[in-house]
This record gives sequence, structure tokens and C-alpha cells, in this order.
Amino acid sequence: MARTFNIVCIPGDGIGVDITEAAVQVLTTLEKTFGTFNFKFDTLDWSSKKYRERGYYAPEGGIEALKKYDAIYFGAVGWPDVPDHISLWQMILPIRTTLNQYANVRPTRILPGTVSPLSGCAADPSALDWVIVRENSEGEYSGHGGVTPSSAHAAHTVATEVSIFTRAGIERIFRFAFETALTRPRKLLTMVTKSNAQRHGMVLWDAIFYEVAKEYEGRVKYDKMLVDAMTVRMVMRPQSLDTIVATNLHADILSDLAAALSGSIGIAPSSNLDPTREFPSMFEPIHGSAPDIAGQGIANPIGAFWSAAEMVRWLAGADGASNSEGIVQGGGVGNMVQAADCLMQAIANVTEKGVKTRDLGGQSGTKAVTDAVCEEIGNVYKA
Repeated sequence: MARTFNIVCIPGDGIGVDITEAAVQVLTTLEKTFGTFNFKFDTLDWSSKKYRERGYYAPEGGIEALKKYDAIYFGAVGWPDVPDHISLWQMILPIRTTLNQYANVRPTRILPGTVSPLSGCAADPSALDWVIVRENSEGEYSGHGGVTPSSAHAAHTVATEVSIFTRAGIERIFRFAFETALTRPRKLLTMVTKSNAQRHGMVLWDAIFYEVAKEYEGRVKYDKMLVDAMTVRMVMRPQSLDTIVATNLHADILSDLAAALSGSIGIAPSSNLDPTREFPSMFEPIHGSAPDIAGQGIANPIGAFWSAAEMVRWLAGADGASNSEGIVQGGGVGNMVQAADCLMQAIANVTEKGVKTRDLGGQSGTKAVTDAVCEEIGNVYKA
């Protein structure tokens, strides 16, 4: 009997609406093709338009209500007439913290038919194949601080933005990162820091990294990079990197650079994970709402599809058992891992054939790419 997963979609703003609709179409095709699992979709309109109408994004109790779902599929949030810090702090960040989504995972590689701006990757696209693990619950996005006096227009206004680093938060993200590195062929982890200038939180960050690293001696190779030097290494020596772990802010920035180096921010996925699986995890492309192209039918849906594949792969482990770190390992529901692989192969086949949106140098629209991926799912499955 096919298992049904309850998925809540939050399209949000701009192209988030377009790509969420496309992702649902692809996921529906995937479930019909494999026949061993089903998705039941609910949709919530927590958009900036609704915020302007009623004064809030998520209604009272809305984020708590997300706990009843198996996963969350998120489009994008942000619109020009709503300050970005409002949309971020009233929706996406509360979801992450309330649902214990402390690990943000962002894989990056060059898909067939896409072109990296790095000349060295033209001959060897496999030189850029990374997984960035972002601490997703504290650090620079903790929200502590204030403005004195409260008006930003006062002559002597002072603002503080306090980063919070806790042993518990740091230990768990490092263990997650080492466990991730163990699943990768190269078993190499690079830790990113700025402890030369930030002498408290980042020094603690470094110290705990080396404590945790002792538990993986002989199993995972590891090194350390200052964040500014890391940008140079990503550009000049991409083949020297594999799994990367960084703070909330650093990984947020580095993963956008990684997406650009792989060909376009439009293809990049992300997973906001609760590794304990007590609460649902959330999956979203990283490209944002892109108001300038919203509603034109030209948004690149590949990042949305890749995020959907990551969701399917995560749900495949829904019956897994916890390891000693409380991280639930994959249990394997039906043939969902194969379904995720099928979707990724379908994406690769479509981009290789040149069915691409403009940001990737193609001429196809969102619908054409979506329909092509849906058709290719069937071809890959039959093969």
C-alpha cells in the first residue's frame, strides 16, 4: 500500500508562487510514476500581500500548526513594499527556530548543460561538487541587540547586533557536518571561521570544532579557513573542497557564491533540517522572490525541483533509527531514494538537452522546463 505524506506548501511571494506550482507538478508526476508513495498538498497564503492586508504573515498559532505535516515546501518571501527584516523575522526565521531546523544543507554542483564562470570547470565540471552545511538556529541571526535611541534618525544613534554562539548549538552542527562528510566519497570537511577578528564567539566555534573532530580522527579529513580566504579558495581551487561547515551568516553568503560559480543561483536548493525528525523539515530554493521577473513565466524552476528531490530523499528516511548523536538515519520508505535519484537524473537530462531558462543561456520558460522534466521522469524510470 502506498504511503501518503502530508506536505504543506508556502509559495510566499514573487517567483516563489511560480516555482512552487512547478514543483508540485513534478512531485505529482513522480508519485504517479513510482506508485509507492503519495503526496497530499495543503497550501498556505502567507504572502507579503496578505501581510499588507492583515498586518501579519503567519496567523497566531500558524507556525505551531506546521508540526502536523511531514514536510514543508517553501517558495520565497520578500516584496519591495515590505522591509526585508520584517518578512524574514515574521516567517522564515521563526519557522526554522520553532521547528528545530538547525541544519541548513546546500549542495552545489555543475549540472550537465550548464556553464560555470570558472574556466577550469569547463574541462572538468566535477571539480565543483560541494555540500555546504550552515548553522541555522543562532550565530549572527540570533536577533539580539537594539537601537538607542529608538529612532534611527537621531544624531547619535547607536545600534548593536549581537551574535549568540552556544556550546550546544555549535557541537550539534559540527557533528552533523562530520556525519555528512562521512557520506561523501572524499570524506573531507572544511570549517570556516573568522576567529582572527571575532575573538569570543568565533574562538569558541574553533575550539569546539577541534573537540568534535577528535571523534572522527581517521575517518574524516578536516581543515580550517578564514571566511575571506575561503572565497578565494572557492574560486581558485574548487577541486580542493568537498563538505563545508560555516556559521549562519558566513554560510548564507558563501552558498550564494557557490550557486553563482555553478552556473546560476536559480539552480541551487536548500534543506532546513531537524536532524532528530521530531518536527517537519523545510525545503526551498535559495534564489528569493525576484520581484523583477515575477509572474512572467521565465523563472528557473531547477532549484525548486532539486529542493523537491532533497525533500523526497529526506522523507525516504522517515522510519529511520537515531544514531548516538540523535541524528536519524535513513530507513527507506518504499523506493523514494530511487525516486529522488530519478528526479535528479531527469533534471540533468533536460538541462543537457538545452531546455533551459534565460539565466542559464536558454530560451525556455518555466512551464516548458517543468513539462520537459515531467516527461523525462517517465523516460528515466523506464530506462
